[in-house]
Amino acid sequence: MDSVNTGGHGFIVKVSGPLVVAEAVPGARMYDVVRVGRSRLIGEVIELRGNRCSIQVYEETSGLGPGEPVFSTGQPLSVELGPGLMRSIFDGIQRPLNVIAQIAGSYITRGIDIPGLDREKEWDFVPCAEVGTTVTGGDILGTVQETVLVTHKVMVPPGVTGKLVWIHKGPATVTRTIAVVESEGKKTEISMLQRWPVRLSRPYKEKLPPVEPMPTGQRVIDTFFPIAKGGTACIPGPFGSGKTVVQHQLSKWADADIIVFIGCGERGNEMTDVLLEFPELKDPKSGEPLMERTVLVANTSNMPVAAREASIYTGITIAEYYRDMGYSVALMADSTSRWAEALREISGRLEEMPGEEGYPAYLGSRAAEFYERAGRVVTEGTERRIGALSVVGAVSPPGGDLSEPVTQATLRIVKVFWGLDDRLAQRKHFPAINWLLSYSLYTETLDPWLREHVAPEFPELRTEAMNLLQEEAELEEIVRLVGIDALSPRQRLSLETAKSLREDFLYQNAFHEVDTYASLTKQYRQLRMILRFHAAALDALSKNKKLEEILELPVRERIARARYLPEEKMSEFDRIEAEIDEQLAKSR
Repeated sequence: MDSVNTGGHGFIVKVSGPLVVAEAVPGARMYDVVRVGRSRLIGEVIELRGNRCSIQVYEETSGLGPGEPVFSTGQPLSVELGPGLMRSIFDGIQRPLNVIAQIAGSYITRGIDIPGLDREKEWDFVPCAEVGTTVTGGDILGTVQETVLVTHKVMVPPGVTGKLVWIHKGPATVTRTIAVVESEGKKTEISMLQRWPVRLSRPYKEKLPPVEPMPTGQRVIDTFFPIAKGGTACIPGPFGSGKTVVQHQLSKWADADIIVFIGCGERGNEMTDVLLEFPELKDPKSGEPLMERTVLVANTSNMPVAAREASIYTGITIAEYYRDMGYSVALMADSTSRWAEALREISGRLEEMPGEEGYPAYLGSRAAEFYERAGRVVTEGTERRIGALSVVGAVSPPGGDLSEPVTQATLRIVKVFWGLDDRLAQRKHFPAINWLLSYSLYTETLDPWLREHVAPEFPELRTEAMNLLQEEAELEEIVRLVGIDALSPRQRLSLETAKSLREDFLYQNAFHEVDTYASLTKQYRQLRMILRFHAAALDALSKNKKLEEILELPVRERIARARYLPEEKMSEFDRIEAEIDEQLAKSR
């Protein structure tokens, strides 16, 4: 953490939970980090009124009293960026929890001050920039093999431009000088360690339109409600509807190079599951542990409430740093509702005018600031690099009420809505994403990519399938009122096909070694197969074939079990489609 300004100090006049009011703090500015009390607790200035400043303290404030000193560091809340972030587990203000556990045991000691990155470890720095060339912010000076999956690109810090006059080669710690840049006679020493204020988004040259999907391997998401690389999505749903499992699946299978998972105010046992499970999960592409390309930020509900507010900024700043290297990064925030509740508590203690349900009036703008840091961008630097940061935020509305302020503020910002339904969860249909409520605003912009890389007819098949699912919802209303006998054979066939779409396509077993992931090509073949049966059955019905005989054909069992076909046996879909044509031709 930053060094303390020793040129005097202020003093505490009021303590209200995580909020401390201090007077006469020298040089106090908004969002500066301060040290509070004799224990030097970490806090941040969030309001200035005359000679008084309000401070949100990121640690337990019990025992603090009026008259204790308050020291300003003169620096904003910042994170340390450099080799060593991967595989780390941080709290909301980037203190490494595994290091704290070794020093202080199971509980975080108040006032403990441990840097985010290891100062002793040496990394093998391999230079790639040549002495004598002109470099600018974002240019890559060299690389470090951070983990077996991640090559860390050491960049010139933003705002630094000049001639490279010296560069290091070989082992070095993060604080050691690895390059010297000269501009107008002034030399700037560069180390692998950068600091960046968490509330300030990192610069880039240009934001690009989201034209490429981020496949997740989850059929209901990729086919019906896709997210683009650099896109934003939210997963609202009541307790027990599967938000955390969906985010685990996205972390494991999404087409992203780096995963940043923020446990923001969720229950400790849920975060424990993440901490225990992620090191055991294997990265499906490489077979290495998933933690080799993952950063975890853990700030559970029993940890200081103010640090929840900082945790999402800590996480997204780390994600932006890897985006600037040219990587595709996926950030999972679980959950932004707890972050909003922390805002509400701090706002109440500041005695601000409350908005709807007690949330501050600026809830929407704060949420927008967070989600708008996502995007697919051309990064800083001489060489053209494209990086992407996709953000998926879970929302936990009380009682599953989607009309509450946090959900509504989020929906006004994000482009994808995966609405979880507790009725689907009760029926053991997972992922419990309600296909009649959910939507994706990226669908049309991603269709050209899907036509080129998957199949020209994929978007039309998706539309046809969604029409059948919507027709099912309408027909079910009729069935409840007057019974199934009131339906025509064609309508009953639509119900059967919609049932097949639900049970054989939308349902997906996250714990089955094959069904847990489906490539876009496999999703297309499954969808085409189901709809091919529907079209052939309609043709047979038009030739006076009985519906009961069509539904008893052996090929229907083959269609139901096709989701368990491994990717390498894709040719089996051709055989099933041939059987559909053959069996229905006989039945005509």
